[in-house]
Amino acid sequence: MSEEQQVIQSEHTQNYSVDGKTVEIDIYRTEDSGWILEIVDENNNSTLWEDEFEKDNDALVEALDALKEEGIDNFIEPAK
Repeated sequence: MSEEQQVIQSEHTQNYSVDGKTVEIDIYRTEDSGWILEIVDENNNSTLWEDEFEKDNDALVEALDALKEEGIDNFIEPAK
């Protein structure tokens, strides 16, 4: 029987808003993994990074850089 792993949420998880549009920068890990970065829009669509991060702050910096360079609209999908 497998035991469910506890998810550890980073203190760097936060909302990010530009021009009235908001996404959540979600940073989390399990006890035996690196930090996982996911950007979630208001329709619950997400962009998940394939690589894990050693430090949660590195994941936050990556998310902020991506949002600034690519624009928030690239992380928001239309409602279905």
